Amino acid sequence: MLFFITWVTSKKANNESFYIGNKSSPWYVVAYGMIGASLSGVTFMSVPGWVGATQFTYIMVVLGFFIGYAVIALVLMPLYYRLNLTSIYSYLDKRFGFWSYKTGAFFFYFQG
Repeated sequence: MLFFITWVTSKKANNESFYIGNKSSPWYVVAYGMIGASLSGVTFMSVPGWVGATQFTYIMVVLGFFIGYAVIALVLMPLYYRLNLTSIYSYLDKRFGFWSYKTGAFFFYFQG
């Protein structure tokens, strides 16, 4: 069923519609997607145990998420829309050149 829904809804989709929703999505849809992309099923399974084991120090992670989302919403999203970018890598390429883009992608790929 999921494959059928995907097939029907993505007939006219391209990279721009995937990455930035053709710039037609309201802000709350983008915000919901941003939060949804940062959470996963593993989060809901592992975080309660982590909170119990670390005596609620997970609140620092939550505060970091809040600050990070604020920076993304107030700094990066307007910059991406103004420069018609889809990722930080396209910004690195446009601002600093090809090797900066490749270096950023390399570090993302091998982080961990």
